[in-house]
Amino acid sequence: MQSISRLTDLAGKKVILRLDLNVPLKNCKITDTTRIDKVLPTIKFLLNQNSKIIILSHVGRPKGKIIKDLSLKPIQEDIEKKLNEKINLIEKNIYEINKDLIDNFSEKILLIENIRFYPEEEKNDTNFAKHLASLGDIYVNDAFSCSHRAHTSVCEISKFLPSFSGLQLDLEIGALKKITSNIIKPVTCIIGGSKISTKINIIKNLIPKFDNIVIVGAMANNLIEHNGYNIGKSLKEENVSSIVNEILSYSKKKNCRLIFPEDVVVANDLNGHPKIKELNQIKLDEMILDIGPKTVESICNIIDNTNTILWNGPAGYFENPNFANGSTAIAKKIVEKYKEDKIYSVVGGGDTVSLINSLNAVKNFNFVSTAGGAFLEYLEGKELPGISALN
Repeated sequence: MQSISRLTDLAGKKVILRLDLNVPLKNCKITDTTRIDKVLPTIKFLLNQNSKIIILSHVGRPKGKIIKDLSLKPIQEDIEKKLNEKINLIEKNIYEINKDLIDNFSEKILLIENIRFYPEEEKNDTNFAKHLASLGDIYVNDAFSCSHRAHTSVCEISKFLPSFSGLQLDLEIGALKKITSNIIKPVTCIIGGSKISTKINIIKNLIPKFDNIVIVGAMANNLIEHNGYNIGKSLKEENVSSIVNEILSYSKKKNCRLIFPEDVVVANDLNGHPKIKELNQIKLDEMILDIGPKTVESICNIIDNTNTILWNGPAGYFENPNFANGSTAIAKKIVEKYKEDKIYSVVGGGDTVSLINSLNAVKNFNFVSTAGGAFLEYLEGKELPGISALN
């Protein structure tokens, strides 16, 4: 994979830049600009090289139809303010745009309206790719979070132009390599979520490489129940005993410690009064909503003896402060180790990122991924079409 950072002869070049600007919108207002902020360095790099930038991106799932509420207009305005640079949002039908028209625009940055307004985008259409490629001289993918999609502006376009990775994509791949291939051991994964079946492939892929895998959140309830404890009315996934057995036997075979809660915090409902319980004390009308103090201490001890950590999934129902203690304690311990320069930490997953955002701790982790599906598929060991296209 060739990185755009190595090029120094971009002056006057038309650069087609694929970004993921799929930010959350409410009443056409952006509620979280993280994805925009992360790609600004690539845009600035290209501006400093005196390139003309043609941005392709999407918002939402318009499914090939023009939907006014999914316009990139709010994103255009946000980037303009942050760069203090005029951006032209081209709303003209993309098939009416050609290189001559691109040359006629005085702005250094052109933003083509939502690429998913065209049904050809999600079909990885060759003719559509040829047309997109005809607008520029080189192609740059800085949308790691879209790179698990075999879409035209992510994959097929790379066949028709010299293609490079962007600065943010380089950072994402670099961080993921440090927890999957270029690992400094001991290495620990803290993984949560509601369904163990959705994370089974990640766990299986990481077991041979990791020293410890700590399972928390609702996923842990299946392990607690598997070990003979009553979990009351806690959230659990049905019919996964074979998956649990598979994880347990595989971790034993590969000498990877599998850790799950030894005590918990329960309540009668999501807004109930928190009670700390040993695993053999949980009543039928109670639900597990967080890890208990013994478990917090055990996890913190593991972090203390870890050089590399991956965290994907909070430890409990952190949206209610009564059940956020476990997740907060994990975050604070990782931050402590980061500040001592004793750990390399990668965090991914919407809920986990929301948690550390709420603690204003994002800058105290080595890498925070907003890539969602692409992040998880990489951890499963899957080949990502957008990355393969650049190789």
